[in-house]
Amino acid sequence: MKKVYFKTFGCRTNQFDTQVMMSKLDEFELSNNELASDIVVVNSCTVTNGADSSVRNYISSVKRKNPYVKVVLAGCGSHSKGESLFKDKKVFGVMGHSEKESINEILKQEIPFYQIGDLNHIDSTIVEEFVGKSRAFIKIQEGCNFKCSYCIIPAVRGNARSHKEETILEQINRLSSNGFGEFILTGTNVGSYGQDRDTSMSKLLKKISMIRGVRRIRIGSLEPIQIDDEFIELLDEPWMAKHLHIALQHTSDKMLALMNRRNNYKKDFELLHKIANRGYALGTDYIVGHPGEDEKEWVEAVSRVKELPLTHIHAFSYSKRDNTVSATMKPEVKGNIAKGRHHELTQLIKEKNFIFRQKHKDNLEVLLEKGKNDIYHGFDQYFNKVEVQSKEDLSSNWVLLNNMEVNREGNKAKL
Repeated sequence: MKKVYFKTFGCRTNQFDTQVMMSKLDEFELSNNELASDIVVVNSCTVTNGADSSVRNYISSVKRKNPYVKVVLAGCGSHSKGESLFKDKKVFGVMGHSEKESINEILKQEIPFYQIGDLNHIDSTIVEEFVGKSRAFIKIQEGCNFKCSYCIIPAVRGNARSHKEETILEQINRLSSNGFGEFILTGTNVGSYGQDRDTSMSKLLKKISMIRGVRRIRIGSLEPIQIDDEFIELLDEPWMAKHLHIALQHTSDKMLALMNRRNNYKKDFELLHKIANRGYALGTDYIVGHPGEDEKEWVEAVSRVKELPLTHIHAFSYSKRDNTVSATMKPEVKGNIAKGRHHELTQLIKEKNFIFRQKHKDNLEVLLEKGKNDIYHGFDQYFNKVEVQSKEDLSSNWVLLNNMEVNREGNKAKL
């Protein structure tokens, strides 16, 4: 039986897609060693030119170390760079998003293949297990209707389309029966769920919460305009993780306009404080160094970040993405300036996070991953990472922690 190794780049959606492909391999053996595998499936990310480079470098490295391996390109990169990589014989095969449920048949092919499919597909696969995970990622939708200036994703994932509610609920039912208690709802633009099916994220959450065994629900990145009164009403529910990731992307209104965003600072300020007052930790995405971000905009942006109750940040130094509006914009921000701004921003949020953790060190509900050498890691309800030392095997167990040892590097506890 031929061995298949999966290499996943990028977001949680890709992680879910990898699990879908793994679940469909009926006639292959899953491998955890890329060098001892017959086939390597690269589930690629193409969000920036840098992401493309990482994928290309990985493919070259694998083929150099294992000359006889067949490399198959999947994921978003198959739609943006797959044709050129296939023509240059850098990969044995290319498969698009719509083809992943047919992976078992596709990988049986003995001649090079290019099966890109279309961008209208919706998965129907029920994933019953997540390899090596105690938390389960649940993809609830695909694609995005937003047209942000810097983003290529709508072109490689398609327009927003929701998975069937019954498929989502059945999947969570089966996973909860298999011992999973925490579920992370993910997708390209999670908050758009239901717009094409006459329902909403809030209605879905209520139905998920009624499934036996569901203990905590986390939600992927939400857009500010997607958080309505119906959603706000759910914030006090015990099954809601007390952390939301709300994608602001910037705090300068000039920069938000250049990025073709749908949010503005005044409304973002009101929204974040409203949610923080309900006891929530708050994270965001933030792009630093986008064309047009001069010193005046940056000073204003930082002062505004200081006013926001942010505790987590996923900050990016802008990286040009071919075939986007932003790639043509001037003036560009020099790399060393963007790097300095990135450092300033992340240090600012790191300090905010430290202060938050000092105030929230009791009654922490943590789901631990598999441990090693009596050390276990997991995330509390505020999405802060916790290290637990214990002689007892706590793999995939929930623990309630009080009087946490809080330092700048993280939270620690002994049991």
